[in-house]
Amino acid sequence: MAKTLLIVESPAKAKTIGKYLGPNYIVRASMGHVRDLPRRTLGVDIPGGFTPSYEITPEKGKTVAALRKSVREADAVLLATDPDREGEAIAWHIAIATGVPRGQARRVVFHEITRGAVQAAVNAPRPLDMHLVDAQQARRVLDRLVGYTLSPVLWAKVGKGLSAGRVQSVALRLVVERERAITAFVPVEYWTIDADLTKRPPDDLTGRFRARLVAIGKEQADLPDEGRAQAVVQALAGAAYKVLAVRAKRTPRRPAAPFITSTLQQEASRKLGWGAKATMAVAQQLYEGVQVGAEGQVGLITYMRTDATHVAAEAQAEARAFIARQWGDRYLPAAPPRHAGRVQHAQEAHEAIRPTATMRTPKRLRPHLSPSQDLLYTLIWRRFVASQMAPALVEQTTADIATGRDGKRLPFLFRAQGSLITFPGFLEVYREGLDDNQRDALDDKTLPALTEGELLDLLGLLPAQHFTEPPHRYTEATLVKALEAQGIGRPSTYAAILSTVLDRGYIEKEGKSLRPTALGCVVSDLLVANFPEVVDPGFTSRLEAQLDDIAAGKLRWGPVLADFYGPFEASVQRAAQLPSAPPSARSAETATSAPDQGRKPGTKRPAASRARKSAGSKPAPVSTGLPCPSCQQGTLVERRAKASPRPFYGCDRYPSCRYTTNDRPLPAGGGAARAPADRARRPSASSRARPGGVGT
Repeated sequence: MAKTLLIVESPAKAKTIGKYLGPNYIVRASMGHVRDLPRRTLGVDIPGGFTPSYEITPEKGKTVAALRKSVREADAVLLATDPDREGEAIAWHIAIATGVPRGQARRVVFHEITRGAVQAAVNAPRPLDMHLVDAQQARRVLDRLVGYTLSPVLWAKVGKGLSAGRVQSVALRLVVERERAITAFVPVEYWTIDADLTKRPPDDLTGRFRARLVAIGKEQADLPDEGRAQAVVQALAGAAYKVLAVRAKRTPRRPAAPFITSTLQQEASRKLGWGAKATMAVAQQLYEGVQVGAEGQVGLITYMRTDATHVAAEAQAEARAFIARQWGDRYLPAAPPRHAGRVQHAQEAHEAIRPTATMRTPKRLRPHLSPSQDLLYTLIWRRFVASQMAPALVEQTTADIATGRDGKRLPFLFRAQGSLITFPGFLEVYREGLDDNQRDALDDKTLPALTEGELLDLLGLLPAQHFTEPPHRYTEATLVKALEAQGIGRPSTYAAILSTVLDRGYIEKEGKSLRPTALGCVVSDLLVANFPEVVDPGFTSRLEAQLDDIAAGKLRWGPVLADFYGPFEASVQRAAQLPSAPPSARSAETATSAPDQGRKPGTKRPAASRARKSAGSKPAPVSTGLPCPSCQQGTLVERRAKASPRPFYGCDRYPSCRYTTNDRPLPAGGGAARAPADRARRPSASSRARPGGVGT
């Protein structure tokens, strides 16, 4: 009997797929990548057109040997790695490493692991798409060139063991620049005046509302200090308040699109307090398959690395049937909605992230899922179902309140705003989360029924002092959002970008916020000063677009790499002539490094560093480059206690100088950051409450 070998990436996926195929199929797992560039040498022939030299990764030797045996015994080989650019490259590497005869490697692609999708895919194999493979090779070679070339510069100028990456360095720069904007921010005082008003005659609390002073004469209300605010309060003494105008507007509020990779990571950060890496790990489990009672191993969501908001017609039809049965036809839009994508490049023709079956509600699956799987599946299911529902109808009311005395109108105009949901629509199921700097008009309280010319009673004037606020620090959610908005990174890279800068010690998390370490600031400054193009967001975005063009067959990867490498090599040569950093700034040799970028080719990690790591002792202090404010002779260094991940800063002349502080000093151009006195006690802002409602 003829046997067909189908190779996937993970054992969990192999188990799920195996039950959908008959006895004529053998399903094996490659465990991800099987070949890569060598770990201890550059592995790229630059004069030879940037030709990469691949080798089987050491830990995959037994796996590749077993796959070779299976290939020899099979009558046909199908490669069913993940349906994206990296998956295409993995399939190509597997074919070469396992000896699949040239031209006989056949590719199958499915975006969900369901019986119908898998069987349809194996019945329609295609050749490997070498444009996608070339795009992934170009990315890998670019990252290797940057990592292996920039890292030695950091070793010479800052400290041994450091490393730099192409896209990660841009992310680091954004975080450092945001921190410096916060540090340099000078708050400006301003005042507001609110009026607590009530309808006549005063009734219970339903007739009370609050209006804000918005205009004085024809100018916008500007109250820069307490004196000006108190002068207005005095001028309003004994004033009468009358409704000048009431404007009501009923507007539809449309649901958000189903998740793509970036929005899933953002929403999981906002609502669950998860990092991008953890989110993608749980999503991978849901995609590859979970044991669901009598159904067996079932893939629960579609592929989770995607930038497309497209939804298959069959999935929309199933969702519409569920919505009509659960909430009624009023909750269905006239036609299945089409959501515009948030990104323009459309790397692959994927679907959005959605449940593979709407009928599998979170409530039904909960007994079969781990707590983390349940939370993420609930989030994905609710977002998808809401995306297929009718818009909510919101009535927004604005009331202008005039002031007067003795029949004469005063120049002070107050305004009150309220909102009322007249039809919940998709809000019955899901409401999108907000970042710290956002507000939602739905949070406005409902105004009482007001009519033009109606007289109101004043309960009190409430002057309040405020200060303008600095930009918010990035969170993982807002940093992914910023990278996506600038065209930096792709669905498969966001989690890796964040985990890399965190693991290297360039950025640290404080609650949800991301802050650069002193080491991160030093590294970013050096890269910005000497390699401005490499860490320029616009340049990186254009390079990403060129990789997309390679994937589409519009560009060849050799010329793209050549155009990049010429100016880059010149920058490296200039940087090599610069003086090294002072010894106090070169004490970061124990910093975490990427596996193939953090050590000089052919060398091992310094013995002292290995000993400190194995002993679990404290890492060497990292210099901030700033003088000690106490003795004026030493330099402030960043230290960490073994019992706490939080850094503190002290003089490097300790114990001669015992100055320490929890406040973060920054290198030149930043100044000293202000740290609130209660920073160490600030609780995490993460919320793990499961959203309620039907189906959960």
